[in-house]
Amino acid sequence: MHLASRVGRIDASGIRKIFDLAKSLKDPINLSIGQPDFDVSPAVKERAVAAIHAGRNTYTQTQGIPELREQIATEEKAFSGRAYAPDEILVTSGVSGGLFLGLMALVDDGDEVIIPDPYFVMYKHLVNLFGGTPVYLDTYASNFGIDAQALEKLITPKTRVLLLNSPANPTGRILPRSELEAIAQVCAKHGITIISDEIYRHFSYVPMTSMAEIYPQTLVLVGHSKSYGMTGWRLGYACGPAPVIQAMTKVQQYSFVCAPSVTQYAALACPTVDLGPNITAYRAKRDLMVGILSQRFELAPPDGAFYLWAKAPAGFTGTTFVQKAIANNCLIIPGNVFSERDTHFRICYTVPDERLRQGAELLVRLAEEGP
Repeated sequence: MHLASRVGRIDASGIRKIFDLAKSLKDPINLSIGQPDFDVSPAVKERAVAAIHAGRNTYTQTQGIPELREQIATEEKAFSGRAYAPDEILVTSGVSGGLFLGLMALVDDGDEVIIPDPYFVMYKHLVNLFGGTPVYLDTYASNFGIDAQALEKLITPKTRVLLLNSPANPTGRILPRSELEAIAQVCAKHGITIISDEIYRHFSYVPMTSMAEIYPQTLVLVGHSKSYGMTGWRLGYACGPAPVIQAMTKVQQYSFVCAPSVTQYAALACPTVDLGPNITAYRAKRDLMVGILSQRFELAPPDGAFYLWAKAPAGFTGTTFVQKAIANNCLIIPGNVFSERDTHFRICYTVPDERLRQGAELLVRLAEEGP
């Protein structure tokens, strides 16, 4: 059987391999799964059930139901100050769906997309799938921030897009406003579009600024999945320049068709949900883990999201330390899933505190044992 060559440009997800491995272990300490451990709010569930009973089970407009897009416009105005028109908002099947559509709309064969390294696992694979060329901006030397001068050195006539993620998966880094302003100056000088993945924007433990607030040529991607515990409900949205949103809408017509209808109606209840307790709980989990792990591990700044990016101890690569952890029934993700380097590993701290403590103490003990 002949397969399209584009399929050969991508690999199976390293994260999914760990998920599959988890099924074969008996009651592992699972610090690998990047999703919240809290449930969907009762108010949102009730809105979904009501939508089902009301017959809201058919296709919606490709761009999303008007009520939800109005709600998104109001929330974005409050968050970033940007006033988006209706043709500048598209409801998507998760932020992953928005990323898929955005890259399809912006990247031609041979175009270059600058991706800060480390990066979310999907970024480089989608760029490759769509015929683009990933260009990696190493951020290890800048404490996982972005040096504007280093960014400008990577720009060529083929550069089309800079892909940002703040708060970041896997590092937890939030780019401060001063860095965003410097990045915006470089991108404006060279006419580069920024895709700003802000799926974790509510999980911010230091001040967080949206790139959309600073740079008009930004396609911002936001989602309900992480903030509201709705990862399986597949709902997100994109806001940005009308030509980009219109192109993404056209692609969505022939791919996703629309975001899940029931989920869209359910999301109308999201503004009634108080996110404060969940964010406070995750801040405490972060502090618990940092307090234990910083004894033995060098950690990236844990500014936001719900991950820790830890450097493997002396004598280990990221992969070999993860292998040792898995042999001791603790699941973490090797850093080479998220990076062109193999020096770190990722921990997700969305599990009960007692399991977190067990996992952190185990990792410290394994580091002390050495290879």
